[in-house]
Amino acid sequence: MNAMLMPALWGGVTIGLLSALPVVGAGNCCCCLWVVSGGVVAAYLLQANTAEPVALGDGALAGLLAGLFGAVVYAVVSVPVTLVTGPFQQRLFRGLTERLQDVPDSVRQALDGIGTSEASVFGMVTAFVFMLIAGAVFASLGGLLGAVFFRKNPESRIPNPEPRP
Repeated sequence: MNAMLMPALWGGVTIGLLSALPVVGAGNCCCCLWVVSGGVVAAYLLQANTAEPVALGDGALAGLLAGLFGAVVYAVVSVPVTLVTGPFQQRLFRGLTERLQDVPDSVRQALDGIGTSEASVFGMVTAFVFMLIAGAVFASLGGLLGAVFFRKNPESRIPNPEPRP
């Protein structure tokens, strides 16, 4: 388990950082790309640190731990990112609703609420819970795939032939 901790932490950092960045995080829209990639990274590092082939279950477990760590890293990184980009988003959507005349009042009120502190806190909590669930599932899948892709072949032991006298 201790040998699995560092690879899982690095996989979690991969998941959390790439998912929390504003434009780069959109890669998760493609089959949870960064979450699966973090599980693959964890399995790769696990295999790189051991001499024998990693079992598929160990790769999946490393991916699971990476997904859980990734949700925590995501939450920590997304708070300052949201604080920085929140006012920008609010100005962007406010300008958009002012330019469009045919926007219903309910949509206009919803867009005006984007970027406010209440919406940001609710959004961050929701995103953290979603990252916990998606991280557990998809990073485990990534860890399983990584264990398959990067598995070392067991050394074939050929007995030494005895010299003939």
